[in-house]
Amino acid sequence: MPAPPQLTPEQRQAALEKAAAARRERAELKEKLKMGSIKLSDLFAQAGNNDIIAKTKVVSVLESLPGVGKVKARRIMQDHEISETRKIRGLGAKQREALLAEFD
Repeated sequence: MPAPPQLTPEQRQAALEKAAAARRERAELKEKLKMGSIKLSDLFAQAGNNDIIAKTKVVSVLESLPGVGKVKARRIMQDHEISETRKIRGLGAKQREALLAEFD
């Protein structure tokens, strides 16, 4: 396993702040999905412009939807042949359509 890159303290602090901001934004996104203030179709539309959304795992998004838990999310992903490690950006057109048909 390669060694992590050597960073200056300033670079390390900047990276930590950037990671924390990404986690906060992802948590806000999941909360909006859970509350129903954003739809899955809106999320897919924003994924092209927002790197944080695009890098979010599909299983995490599905689990955030109302009425969908861990088991149901994984079953849906198996039904639509979506890998558990797939991120929003990596979904194919047919996979997106299938998820939208199921949830929108």
